[in-house]
Amino acid sequence: MKPVTPNWARFVALVAALAVVSSCGLPRVGPNKREIFAGSVQKQGDAFIVTVNDRVTRATAFVPALGFSESFKNAGILGSDTIRAGDTLGLTIWENVDDPLLGSSGPAGGGGAAVLEEVQVDGAGFIFIPYAGRIKAAGNTPEAIRRIITRKLGEQTPDPQVQVRRLAGDGASVSLIGAVGGQGVFPIERPTRTLSTMLANAGGIAIEPEIAQITVIRGNQRSKVWFQDLYKHPELDIALRDGDRILVEEDTRSFTALGATGSQARVRFESQTLSAIEAIAQVGGLSAASADPTGVFVMRNEPAEIANNVMGRTDLIGAQRLVYVLDLTQPNGMFLARDFAVRDDDTLYVTEAPFTQWDKTISALTGSLGAVDTLTSVGTGG
Repeated sequence: MKPVTPNWARFVALVAALAVVSSCGLPRVGPNKREIFAGSVQKQGDAFIVTVNDRVTRATAFVPALGFSESFKNAGILGSDTIRAGDTLGLTIWENVDDPLLGSSGPAGGGGAAVLEEVQVDGAGFIFIPYAGRIKAAGNTPEAIRRIITRKLGEQTPDPQVQVRRLAGDGASVSLIGAVGGQGVFPIERPTRTLSTMLANAGGIAIEPEIAQITVIRGNQRSKVWFQDLYKHPELDIALRDGDRILVEEDTRSFTALGATGSQARVRFESQTLSAIEAIAQVGGLSAASADPTGVFVMRNEPAEIANNVMGRTDLIGAQRLVYVLDLTQPNGMFLARDFAVRDDDTLYVTEAPFTQWDKTISALTGSLGAVDTLTSVGTGG
């Protein structure tokens, strides 16, 4: 039998390689532009394909607003002198008699001062003072308590002089947890009656201010604001209430980057607002070796209100699948990408350039022919 020549072997290998490529396909990062467009509603698919322009950027420029409810903002600052259950008081009582009820006799006649330190306001809001009895303290100011004690002692000793001081106590307090300098329970005192001052008292926040969110939980109410907004909008620096729980945490929004980008991952937002161009930059930009700058897609489930606005319709009901297309090669393509807002749970996908598949095909064919050449050489003893 006449042996197969190397030229015939090359031809057979080429035909075989083409058959393999055509039947099995080549590795790739995901669908190409043609396949994505084939899934449009216009082609019996289930997604609306939308080319991004200035109107679309305006229609989709929606960032969830954070802010305190009116009940939070309208709550007045607690009086720093109002006594509450759990507070601690200090009392000093002078009596102008030789034999005082509470103090000791002074060296020059007249009573010495009686000092009652750390008098605890009980759970019902009362304190006990000898000879004055059980006195309602919670809800009163130190001055009001002073008058009550003076009146009751005045029935037993002439012209008593009473001083009442509110010491640091745990009657009105808030708890701080999360990314703060020091977590714990902190009393509401004169310097720390608002949210910003309480945060400062706890050592400030321990994360980037740009992505810090502050949640205040008051009973069954919960509201959240951006940390930076406390200083941009003074009305958000709310007055605190006993039992408030304050949580400091990073922004949890993220997007997923896939395709021909510098990295493929789920990526956290690094700012309150994020544009498509910033999202691309966060993942290392487009792949210089394989990305198609005409095929940058942002995929999301869009609420019906926004979807109707984008599509110029009024009949869409419920969330709609929208695929936004950005062509960075257009004269204003980079500006549109800069203005188009990426939102939580978006998928950013960049297709491969057409030549990438051609290059893979050539590499597959030359690799296959090289392998066949080696086998042919071995078979012919060459």
